[in-house]
Amino acid sequence: MNLAKIKTSLPVVDVQNLTVVRGKYQAVESVSFQIFPGSNTAIIGPNGAGKSTLIQAILDLIPYESGYVEIIGRQIKDLGKYWHKIGYIPQKFIFDRSFPLTVTELVSLGLPQRGLMKSREKLMFVEKALLKVNLQNNSKQPIGSLSGGELKRVLLAYCLVQPRQLLILDEMMASIDPNGEIEFAELLANLQTENSFSILQISHDLDMVSRYCDQVLCMNRRLLCYGKPNIALDDQNLIKIYGESLTRYFHNH
Repeated sequence: MNLAKIKTSLPVVDVQNLTVVRGKYQAVESVSFQIFPGSNTAIIGPNGAGKSTLIQAILDLIPYESGYVEIIGRQIKDLGKYWHKIGYIPQKFIFDRSFPLTVTELVSLGLPQRGLMKSREKLMFVEKALLKVNLQNNSKQPIGSLSGGELKRVLLAYCLVQPRQLLILDEMMASIDPNGEIEFAELLANLQTENSFSILQISHDLDMVSRYCDQVLCMNRRLLCYGKPNIALDDQNLIKIYGESLTRYFHNH
């Protein structure tokens, strides 16, 4: 990815001096960064660093103390009808596994619920989305019977059943085995190339971040470093973020 070329466009996400207080605890402190069209940006940091809190504040799911957030050129509180341009998958998707909801029914919830779209047209969009994530044969399967990796791909289909400019993913690789992580990362990279959306993701897998992301935000409440993976993930920065005890895991594929 050519970041110099990307940065000739207006940012998809613009966060300036964002501070989030949870109770009496300052969970995020004066964080500023920008994400440009077509980029894949990872947020890394130790547990309790404020990564998910940052994401939730960006999406206006929790209030922030100070600073401002713009997404696709609009203040987050003024997005209105443009919310559909953003896809979000939280770290934990909690649901009753006995609930009789099929893969097709879940993915169809990602379509606009108002308007004149006919049932057959909706089904066509769902089928295309499931084909993108290689789950076209699982359309009638109850979501409660899916594996962790299958469920993540269904949620990705939910996000991509209509065009998006930005995907925000919180620990997308959680609950996926190491081989599945590689497959999922490749799938996500191919879909990004085909559909030209930007990605902001939280990840603990530094090897996958170095392979697939083009910029990295390192944080522990504050932003500690921000740049390309070969710079942000050098030994000195990683010790500053995680301490001397960090052990890096590398995939064999």
